[in-house]
Amino acid sequence: MEIPNFALFEFMISKNQIQHIKSLSINKFRKIHNKFIVEGPKIIDELINSPFNVKGIFAQAEWININGSALTNDTSITEVSEKELNRISNLKNPNQVLAVVDMAENIQPDSNTFNDLVLILDDISDPGNMGTIIRTADWFGIKQIICSDSCVDIYNSKVVQATMGSLFRVSVYYTNLKNYLEKLPPGQNIYGTLLDGENIYQASLTNKGFILIGNESRGISKDLITFITHKLTIPNYSYKPLDTAESLNASVATAIVCAEFRRQSN
Repeated sequence: MEIPNFALFEFMISKNQIQHIKSLSINKFRKIHNKFIVEGPKIIDELINSPFNVKGIFAQAEWININGSALTNDTSITEVSEKELNRISNLKNPNQVLAVVDMAENIQPDSNTFNDLVLILDDISDPGNMGTIIRTADWFGIKQIICSDSCVDIYNSKVVQATMGSLFRVSVYYTNLKNYLEKLPPGQNIYGTLLDGENIYQASLTNKGFILIGNESRGISKDLITFITHKLTIPNYSYKPLDTAESLNASVATAIVCAEFRRQSN
C-alpha cells in the first residue's frame, strides 16, 4: 500500500481506540467526549468537505489509497482490517471507513436574523424520522432546526446514517421549546399541523416563519399549541374518511409541508 503523506498515520488500531470508539455508540459517552461516529464512504465524503472537525479516520487500505489525499495533515488515520472495522462499527454491514468527529457547538440561533423557514421539532423520538427530517430540510433549503430537549440525539448513529450527509449542512439546536417560543420577537408566523387546521393546499403560506412538527404518536404538546398562529392540516383523500390511517409519519408530514411552502414561495 502506498502510504499517504500524513502527520499521524498508524498501521494498527489500539485497544484503547477500540474501547473509545465503541463507547461513542452510547449517548452518555458522546456527551462526555463531545464526539460522534460517521460511517461509510458516501457520508464521509460529505463530512470531509464540511466545517466539522474530523479527529480520526479508521479505514481499510483501499479507501486510504483513493481518498487519503483529501484529508488534512492534522487528521490521524489508522489502517484497519475488515475484521477490525466490523468490531468498531455500529452498522450491520460496515463499509470501508469510520470517522470520529467533534460535535458542533449547540449555539442558539439569533431569531432576529431569521429570514427564511425554520423547523421546530417537538419530541421527535425515532432516529430514522429525525435523520429523514434533517435530510428533508436540507433538500428544501431549510438550514435551521430547533429541537426540544427531549428529541432524539442527532449524533445517534442511526440518525447520522439517515441524514446521508445532510447533518453537515443543517444547523440543529436543542433547547426548551416553551421558553424559546416565549422569547421570540412579536409578529412571528408560527405554523403547526393539527387535525382542526386549515387545508394546507388552500392556505396562504409565507416564505418566512417557523414550522412546528409534533411527536410521532402524541403530536404537538399542549403547552406549545398556544404559540401557533396558523393551524394547518394535510387532508387525506380516502374515499372512506373513517377507514384510513390515523395520521402521517412525522418525517412524511414534514416533507409534504416543506414542499407546499416552497411551491407557494416559488
